[in-house]
Amino acid sequence: MGGTLGENMNDCIELLRTRRSAAPVLLAGPGPTREERDLLLTIAARVPDHGKLFPFRFIVFEKEGRDKAGAIFAERFAELNPELDKARIEAERKNFRAPLVVSVVSRAAPHVKIPEWEQVLSAAAACMTLVIAANALGFAASWLTGWYAYDRAVLRRLGLAEHEKIAGFVHIGRHAGPREDRPRPSLTDIVTVFDA
Repeated sequence: MGGTLGENMNDCIELLRTRRSAAPVLLAGPGPTREERDLLLTIAARVPDHGKLFPFRFIVFEKEGRDKAGAIFAERFAELNPELDKARIEAERKNFRAPLVVSVVSRAAPHVKIPEWEQVLSAAAACMTLVIAANALGFAASWLTGWYAYDRAVLRRLGLAEHEKIAGFVHIGRHAGPREDRPRPSLTDIVTVFDA
């Protein structure tokens, strides 16, 4: 190890340095093949996991599965907002437009040794690892939630148990255009060097 920063730069570092989310509405096909999808999920499952509890799982939404989820969102949104017009309600059907959407489900639960918070963080790590792996394979991705990620009626219909929560919906597809970066924090604003 050692050497100058330029000597230590590699493709992985460059990907992490320049990665940008892409709006799900702009993600098009073709999406990952079955083999690519399984590789992405295998990589996403290789995150830190204190106690080897696997405190997360994945739900895959593709093709008809995306449409079925959209119907659930629209139906529930109409129940919650009966005063809204049909066009607004129907827009909820299109929340899963990317060719592949992966729900990372946190199944954190009380444990004699492992704090629940660490289990939740493991699910979050799976989300971010999935985003990075998708970009490394040449796709674009976005990690989102949405109102439906917090609605228990929707979650039951998606197959979540009462103790399970959505850590994120990771939308994956292709994005041809440039992705505008957003302002990033200055290290002087977010870094403190502890001086004992």
